[in-house]
Amino acid sequence: MEKKKRVSFGMFLVTIGIVYGDIGTSPLYVMKSILKGNGGIAHVNEDFILGALSLIIWTITLLTTVKYVLIAMRADNNGEGGIFSLYALVKKVAPWLIFPAMIGGAALLADGVLTPAVTVTTAVEGLRSIPAMNRFLGSGQAHVVLITLVIISTLFAVQWAGTSKIGKAFGPVMLVWFSFLGIMGLLHVFDRPGVLLAFNPVYAARILVSPYNKAGFMILGSVFLATTGAEALYSDMGHVGRGNIYASWPFVKACLILNYLGQGAWTLTHTASGTLAAIPDMNPFFQMLPEALRAP
Repeated sequence: MEKKKRVSFGMFLVTIGIVYGDIGTSPLYVMKSILKGNGGIAHVNEDFILGALSLIIWTITLLTTVKYVLIAMRADNNGEGGIFSLYALVKKVAPWLIFPAMIGGAALLADGVLTPAVTVTTAVEGLRSIPAMNRFLGSGQAHVVLITLVIISTLFAVQWAGTSKIGKAFGPVMLVWFSFLGIMGLLHVFDRPGVLLAFNPVYAARILVSPYNKAGFMILGSVFLATTGAEALYSDMGHVGRGNIYASWPFVKACLILNYLGQGAWTLTHTASGTLAAIPDMNPFFQMLPEALRAP
């Protein structure tokens, strides 16, 4: 029988600490990937940015809010979620579903291998926006890889403590992180409120066939990175309970979207900057931060 998890602020923190660590780091690299795929900041305009933002907003809404929060989380197995819990519900009806379940399990393992590496590497590379760290890291990747390995090894080394303790430890940190994402994004939205037009899905449809979009439909490869880790809402349901995910997701989603809008607003303000265009792998997430947060 399902053991229901009580909805409380404490469990709200645990949920944020456990469930959203993956999707919460997506703003570090999504807009960077989109801009790079279009040739850099010098090759984008307002239509492109609004279209890209609209794709991000509606991808998060459809794949995370609708698919996982509103649909998948209703298909629990005594409160447990995940691909194998889902298989346990349907195996009596169609035993052959073991094959897609195995594929889903393999995809989950692949995601667990790839995502931490991409996320941490991108975060470490962002340190290049700090002059002192830029000198230390240099133009190569050797120091970046070394720091990434140390961070990932440390994180995996403490996994033995268990989900509850990890959630309690990281919950306050993630609360500060998401609040930071939202506030930083909101500051730039005030500078360019026109980015709010991105909530209109027409811009998302239009950018896919726009001549300003050099990547064409392949832009979706970068956009889908915005939902990296969304499956955790379903697979971690047994740890924190459905109610706590329902309570925390609106806050997390609002902070994520505000940050993406802020990055878009900042990009539109600096499209004519030759200095930024000359920066290899320019990342709007780090560049839009106040100078006081980037310089020693």
